[in-house]
Amino acid sequence: GDKSVRFWDLNTETPLKVGLGHDSWVLCLSWSPDGKLLASGGMDGVICIWDGHTGNLIGKLQGHRQWITYLSWEPLHLSVSPRLLSSSK
Repeated sequence: GDKSVRFWDLNTETPLKVGLGHDSWVLCLSWSPDGKLLASGGMDGVICIWDGHTGNLIGKLQGHRQWITYLSWEPLHLSVSPRLLSSSK
């Protein structure tokens, strides 16, 4: 593991973009139901939100005191703007 989130071109099997936003290892990922956002959680206790098309960092969510070990988005049919669930160790 490392501190980066890699967006891959599946045709060429090469990284399109390497996202740097965590201060420690990335432990989990979760795509939003519409595929527009990617959430990453790490050992630093931070959740990073990435633009799924560009790979750019949109923002960071802080508040956990331990590692982020699980991320899941609310299903799209339950909300127009799905919420993100996170848990920590």
